[in-house]
Parts: sequence; structure tokens; C-alpha cells
Amino acid sequence: MTIGVVVCVPMPISESAANQAGWCIVSQGPVPLRSWWAPAGGSAPTAGRTPSRRKAVLVLPEVFGVNGWVRSVADRIAALGVPALAMPLFARTAPDLELDYTAEALAEGRRHKDACSTEQILTDVKAAITWLEAALKPAEAAAAPLEITVVGFCFGGHAALLAASLPEVSHTFDFYGAGVVQGRPGGGAPSLDLVPQVQGQLTCLCGTADPLIPAADRRAIADALASADPSGERLRYEELAAADHGFMCEARDSFDAAASQRGWQLLRESLQA
Repeated sequence: MTIGVVVCVPMPISESAANQAGWCIVSQGPVPLRSWWAPAGGSAPTAGRTPSRRKAVLVLPEVFGVNGWVRSVADRIAALGVPALAMPLFARTAPDLELDYTAEALAEGRRHKDACSTEQILTDVKAAITWLEAALKPAEAAAAPLEITVVGFCFGGHAALLAASLPEVSHTFDFYGAGVVQGRPGGGAPSLDLVPQVQGQLTCLCGTADPLIPAADRRAIADALASADPSGERLRYEELAAADHGFMCEARDSFDAAASQRGWQLLRESLQA
């Protein structure tokens, strides 16, 4: 697999560009999005251009930006046979943000988080989806529509819940998205209020030892999903015992191997269904 720079412009993407991994500039929206593109590299039957089922994943990062760990998530998904694009959430204030997991980095990331809005997030998500549809445009006119899965972690998990309200999104995985009970980026009603608008599948995963998502918030999330989908088949909530915030990330002290394994299991099952 070749690593390089892909210029993502609002026009049909060439086969060679769509198959080239590396940084890209998604320019379909009002601001350029410096993103990480990981084309499908595995042999799973759900690879991006399979005629019967076409899938792609949009990865939304923590407040630390599209750093090495977030890029590794996109690469790992691509290795399952599903192409993935990791996009920034702070393109207007920190377009090249790549932070480590120090306290100073967390403070910087939170400053950018506080400066972004729900409208900006959804606008950028739509732009990224537009590029994915162009990059993975099939040769067959009658091919199945592209199924978009959005996967987000931390603030990216909160953003993923917002993205789940878009009709273009088929599946969403919200990993420990905090603050959804209290409000939404830029102000307004709690993001959790959008759950009834979710048309696709949504899975929310929280750790019981997460100080950013206390028990009352976890109950509110579970209740909102159950109210909108009493069967629990489309909107799912799962708690991971003793898991802290950031349990999916190997680069963080709060990484939990068992909880991470469960998260990847659910994601893999969804992508390979």
C-alpha cells in the first residue's frame, strides 16, 4: 500500500487516488479538512466496492486531533476490508492538530472544543461523506448505495451522536461521548434530544468508571435509547465494567484491554454483517 498525499477535490476521484493511503485535503465544504485516508486493505466481503454491500467509515477523533492513535484506528478498520477516513473536528481553529495525551495537550484540545459548534461539525461531516461517496463511486450504475458508519471517541463520540441524526449515516458508534446530557457544541438543547431523529443504528458504549460520564448521565443515555427503540435492536447501549474514559486508546493510561476488545468486537461485527 502506497503512502502519500491525496488531494481530495469536489470532483470524481481517480482509482489510483482512492487507493492511495495517507493525508488528504477534503475540500467539499466551507473549510479544508486535513484528513487521514485509509483505503480498504483487507479481504473482508464488505470492502468498499463490493457490489452488493458498499461500506465506508468516518472516524471522529478525541480533542487531541487526528493523531497517531486515531490514524491507527482508521488503518485497523481498513485492514478489515472497509475504507476509513479520519477527519478533524477543529478545522477552523486548529486544522493540523495532533496532540499527545498530556495535561497540557488536553487543555489545548478543550479550548478548541469550546470554540466549535454543532453546525460546523455537521457541515464538515457532510463534506467528508460527500468525498467518500465520490472516492468510492462504483462503476455499476445500479450498485447499492454507500453505507456510512461513523465512529467517534471522547468528544468525537459526542460528535458521532450528532452525526447519527443525519439521514446519510447508516450506523454510528459513540465511544464514551461525554456531555451529551448537558448540552451540545455551541449551545442549545442537549445532544441526547436528537436520539428520536436517528434513522440508522446507534451504539453507545460507556465505562462505569468514567468520571466524565457519571451514573446519572449513563442512565439518561440508556433511557433515551430505550425510549426511542424499546426493542434495543437498532439503538443499543452497553456499559463496560470498571472501564475509564478513553478505554479504547492504547496510548492513554486509561486503556482497558478487555473493554477495548469488546468495543472492537461490536464494531467488527457491524462492519462485517
